[in-house]
Amino acid sequence: MLVELKIKNFAIINELELEFKPGLVVFTGETGAGKSIIMGALSMLFGTRADMTDLRSGADWASVEAIFRIPDKVREVVDSLLVEEALSGGEEYLTLGRELRRDKQNVARVNGHRVSVSILVELGRYLIDIHGQSDHLSLMQVHQHKGLLDRYANVGKILKSYQETYQELQKVQRELDGLQKVEQDAARRSELLSYQLGEIEAANLIVGEDDELKYEHKRLANSEKLAELCQATLVILDDAPPDQPTVMELLGQTVSDIKNLASIDPSQASLDEKIQGLTEEIAEFGQDLRTYMETLEFDPAQLKKVEERLNLIRSLKRKYGQTIPEILEFAEKASAELETYVNSSTRIAELEILENKLLIELGQKGQRLTQQRKTGAEKMAAALEIELKDLRMDQARFRVDFIQSPDPDGVPVGEGRRLAYTRSGLEEIEFLIETNPGEGFKPLARVASGGETSRLMLALKQVLVKADSIFTLVFDEIDQGIGGRVGAIVGYKLRKLATQHQVICITHLPQLAGFGGQHLHVQKRIENGRTLTQVHPLTGEERVNELAQMLGGISEANKKSAQDILESSNQLIKSL
Repeated sequence: MLVELKIKNFAIINELELEFKPGLVVFTGETGAGKSIIMGALSMLFGTRADMTDLRSGADWASVEAIFRIPDKVREVVDSLLVEEALSGGEEYLTLGRELRRDKQNVARVNGHRVSVSILVELGRYLIDIHGQSDHLSLMQVHQHKGLLDRYANVGKILKSYQETYQELQKVQRELDGLQKVEQDAARRSELLSYQLGEIEAANLIVGEDDELKYEHKRLANSEKLAELCQATLVILDDAPPDQPTVMELLGQTVSDIKNLASIDPSQASLDEKIQGLTEEIAEFGQDLRTYMETLEFDPAQLKKVEERLNLIRSLKRKYGQTIPEILEFAEKASAELETYVNSSTRIAELEILENKLLIELGQKGQRLTQQRKTGAEKMAAALEIELKDLRMDQARFRVDFIQSPDPDGVPVGEGRRLAYTRSGLEEIEFLIETNPGEGFKPLARVASGGETSRLMLALKQVLVKADSIFTLVFDEIDQGIGGRVGAIVGYKLRKLATQHQVICITHLPQLAGFGGQHLHVQKRIENGRTLTQVHPLTGEERVNELAQMLGGISEANKKSAQDILESSNQLIKSL
């Protein structure tokens, strides 16, 4: 419940403090006095875009502050929000504020804590419902109709479930679309990778084999020269011509000479040992050289084989890496990438199955949502026609039109049929009305009479509000286009509504104002060349005079009529 409202430097309001009571609160006053400005300030508090033109001339800032008593119906959700935002919780009252500054540094506060405007908007969803002067225009906008019906039919639970499935389906379809778009490129890439991987795997590369092959190639390519070198050395060692001594012969003579030397001078016996060892080593060297020479064989087939293997490795190096480890690393990466494409095809198949499953699930939920809407639409139409009858539209008939569109890519709904779907369901909704019998049902936008439109809006508000948990309801001149007789009915309905809600209403009709439990008069005056808005609570004779003024001017006849309005209103109020 709105308990208190403080406004400073807003439009023509210098400073204003208002205290509100439960029940029906009516604002009256001349056009331009500032009634709608008060409502504008309240709307700004709850997130309406702030405009520098709202700043009072000469002021650098404007502020709006409201104190609410938290209704029991929304206490749990409000407390949860407060705790989540570290704004305490459990309080009976809530203080909300917003400042508009000329330096554009706007400030929002909850219980003195600075917050974002979005927090005020969120709290406003549970605390107050403000209907402006042009709200009836929303009735003319077809895209608003579904939300109005859903609010009445209380489809929140099934709609939430439907939207969860819808969002899951959208996620699957986005992934599926993305994979399908790259599938063609992926196929070409996959083909290339398969070829590259096959080429590398077919080579059966071994780390280090290229160095071994280079060595073998060099040995094979030079086998004749190596044999010649070996033979030349062996000739010198022990196979020289008869006229040339061999190394082994010379060593034999040397061994004999040293042996004689050592026999003469035993101190040089070690020389004998050394020359004997050298002779043995050279003999062993010769044997090793012969063994090596025997391994030398010119093998053109093996040489060709080695050259082909080296050429293959060089070719792979040019394509995939400078070394065999780099080539093998390339193959490993190619294999991993190829696996992703294989997995992609598998994933596409999985997603297509999941998409179909979700479409079926969405279709089932959508049909349940449609049925709940249709049930609500029937009840809503019946309730609206009762309200319209009370508002002197006895012959009016109301209908909710459900518009569904076939779509081959839509959700299945049985019998081979598929329907288009959106985030909000399987149909579009449009309100139709027949104001006079025989005219046929027409879209609300084609209802010509402004009075009929206003009454229809009021009837719709009455019906919707009864299904609403918001305690404080604000109506800014909802009596537009209706006369005194209907105004009395409107007043009665608002007062009846006020038995369960706090209802704040701006009105120009004395018949409606007479039902107010709290009557606030808004007037403007000039002080030091500046226009100021003031609000004064009316009771007793002051209230009678205000109603008389609204009837055309203060006169005895109008005062008598005003008194009659109040007495008649009081009698009807007692019946509530």
